[in-house]
Amino acid sequence: MDMRTPAMFSATPARPEMSTERLPFTIRRVENEDSLKKAVAIRHAAYARHVPEFARSLALPEACDYEEDTVVLLAEHKLDGTPLGTARIRTNIHHPLHIEESVVLPEWLQGRNLGEVERLGVGEGRIGHMVKVALVKAFFEYFEKTGIEYAVIAGRAPVDRHYEQLMFTDVFGDKEMVPLRHAGNMPHRVMAFEIASGEARWTAAKHPLLKFFRHTHHPDIDVGVASPVSLQRGAQATPAAPHVPISAPLGQLAAA
Repeated sequence: MDMRTPAMFSATPARPEMSTERLPFTIRRVENEDSLKKAVAIRHAAYARHVPEFARSLALPEACDYEEDTVVLLAEHKLDGTPLGTARIRTNIHHPLHIEESVVLPEWLQGRNLGEVERLGVGEGRIGHMVKVALVKAFFEYFEKTGIEYAVIAGRAPVDRHYEQLMFTDVFGDKEMVPLRHAGNMPHRVMAFEIASGEARWTAAKHPLLKFFRHTHHPDIDVGVASPVSLQRGAQATPAAPHVPISAPLGQLAAA
């Protein structure tokens, strides 16, 4: 699909057959320090449930949360503004991806516009499952709108299976795990997803999330189309790390 065609994950209804669905939460880009604090709180809590030692390093905003290549997404409950989930998007427009501090990407990803998803975390329970799927839709939408050619992620076990269900493919060997510096040197599976062919591949596979991703307009998901917002750095931040078969139901995309 030509990247100049109408957005694959358009934030406004692009087709007559597209239905509209309201969510009990919103997903927006973080644009101020208060919202960033909410994102950091839910990020820390999500990681603390699974990797508590590493989560200690996520108690404060990270230096890269403020960088020009970064967009932090925040899901908030409509009722009271409670933070429900977050994800961070980084591109390689101005800087290499965090993954590239630990690995050399193969030739087919060199010279491409890449977007990396990291620090994905959601709350527990049924709404956490829904928030995670909505955050996935949000970052795909952002990548399509901004001309990103490949989404690149790194998932530790068993989170990597969730990306496999979304039809991400291995960048290196089959299910190969590599330690990543920006993730506490924990082994991760590096995977990629070609944005332009995504809809066609999901359609051919009759993917269970195709309707949610492609045929439903969610006004409560709004990632905008402008350049990343440069946040003013707060008083404290964690220093940057040294450079160094598709049949799963929606509910299986459990909290990271």
